[in-house]
Formats: sequence, structure tokens, C-alpha cells
Amino acid sequence: MRILFITSTRVGDAILSTGLLNKLIADNPEAKITIACGPAAVPLFEAVPNLERIIVLDKMVFSLHWLAMWWAAVGKFWDVLVDLRNTPMSVPLAAAKRFRFVRQREPQHRVLQLAAVMGLSEEPPAPSIWFSPQARATAKALIPDGGPVLAVGPTANWQAKIWRAEYFVDLIERLSGPGGILPGARVAVFGRDDERPMALRVIDAVPEDRRIDLVGRIGLLEAGACLERAQFYVGNDSGLMHLAAATGVPTLGLFGPSLDELYAPWGPLCAVARADKSFDEIFPPHFDHRATGTLMDSLTVDTVEKAALDLWLRAAEAAA
Repeated sequence: MRILFITSTRVGDAILSTGLLNKLIADNPEAKITIACGPAAVPLFEAVPNLERIIVLDKMVFSLHWLAMWWAAVGKFWDVLVDLRNTPMSVPLAAAKRFRFVRQREPQHRVLQLAAVMGLSEEPPAPSIWFSPQARATAKALIPDGGPVLAVGPTANWQAKIWRAEYFVDLIERLSGPGGILPGARVAVFGRDDERPMALRVIDAVPEDRRIDLVGRIGLLEAGACLERAQFYVGNDSGLMHLAAATGVPTLGLFGPSLDELYAPWGPLCAVARADKSFDEIFPPHFDHRATGTLMDSLTVDTVEKAALDLWLRAAEAAA
């Protein structure tokens, strides 16, 4: 039995689709799995059980990457084909069961949109990540046992979604201070290599004896395994936020010029703190994500600290 799973090029959307894939694997434990995804998302699927192949959708001119995907997938019979990209190039592929994404009129969370593809809206499968033993060993070496860890994601893929570094510094001091939710905690800072400049102020503010600087130093799968070892995560709306939520760590996402109704972190131990202004007030006309600075200034440290405390108490109740 073979399954072809066509998912997103973006890391966040790819993570949100993993619940569907996990459901397929659980229902068909002997099936060979082929995944088509963008290059940034590839590490997320490297430890998938019974993985046969990953088809990398490396964007080409004239959308030729879809032709390349078709060429890699044609000639095989797929018992189940799931196309979350709704590409015409999946239509000619031979398949017994076929599920294709159809955009819905009413906006709803991305997890619910994806669950509807397979008729699972009533019980949408939660995102989950598969870790290799090597990824977990790397994480344990980077974050050894020895006290709680506060994980922080101070970066994002565009500046408007980034809460100011000085706010993160203040928040870290409060959460890991004597009266915080994690007094004396080590602080693990996450981000990609190209995001290091925007994270430096946060990194430098953490005392060296409690600092775990992971920005640009590990891959995506290792980052997920490190997040799994943390006790709490707070960060901007980003793929990293979704990765944290998928590992099960209590996750607080910070929102401003993006809609938490569609992209809030998903899971029972997840919450959102969003800017005081409405989305329509924050999101400017003729928005250019490449040129616009932060639009998160109406989100105060007090608001985020309270949201963190509320989520921490909820997590403690769930664990009791």
C-alpha cells in the first residue's frame, strides 16, 4: 500500500498538516509514505514511519516544480492521495482514494480547514512531529537535565509580526525571576541563522549561566526535539510557534497583524496574547511585509505576562 501526501512549502502550514498524516499512518500502519513538500519543511518529515520518499517542491519558473512532482509520482498506483495544495498535476495520478483541499467560504482555523479535506472536522487530528533518536540525542546534549527551561521565539518571517526585543527581555526577566512561573529557569532562544541579528539583543540579555543560544545552530527537527524538553514556550506568530505547540509544550503565541482565528497555536495547552488594537486597525492599507516595521506595539508586557500565567495555571491543572 502506498500513500502520497502533498503538503505546504511553508513550515507553519506543513506542521499544521501533520495531524492528517499521522491519522493516515495510524489507520494504515504498513503503508509506504511519500511526501511532497517545500525544501524548508523537509526536515519535519525525515523521521516519518515507513517513509519511502520525500519529493522536494523546489519552486521553479512557470510552476515547473509541479511538473517535476508529477514526473516523480506518475507510474505508481497510490492507494491514498491527499493533495492539500489542490494542484492540477495530482489529478492525472492513479489513485484509489483521493482527497483534495477545497477553500471554504467561511474562514476558520487552518487545522479545521485541513481536517475537512478528509471529513474529520468533528475530531480534527492535532499536529504532531516524528523525532529520530539522533534528534532527541542532540536535544539532550544541548539541553541536559537540570532544571526548568523557558523557550523563547523572538523572530518571525516578517518584521511587522515581531514583538520588540526589549519587551521579550522584560518578559523573560519576569517569567524567570523570583516571582515568575519558572524562577531561575534556563532560557533557550530559538531562530534561524538568517534571523540571528533580530535575536541578538534577547540573547545578550540572558545571563550566561542560564543562556541556551540555539539561534541558527540546529536544524528544524533538532529544534523541535529541544522544544519538547522545555516547560513553556512564548514567541511570535511563526512556524516555530506551531512547532512548539506540536511537541506538546505549553505554547503562548503573540499576535498583531496576523489572524489568530486562522493561525493560533493548536492544542489543549496553547493560548494567544494579541495586540489591543483590532486586526483592521493594525493591518495598514497597501501593506508591504518587506518594508513595514513592527505592528505589535499595542501588545504590552503586562498583557503577555498575564496570558503566560493563565496558561501556566491551566497546564498545572491538566497535569494534576
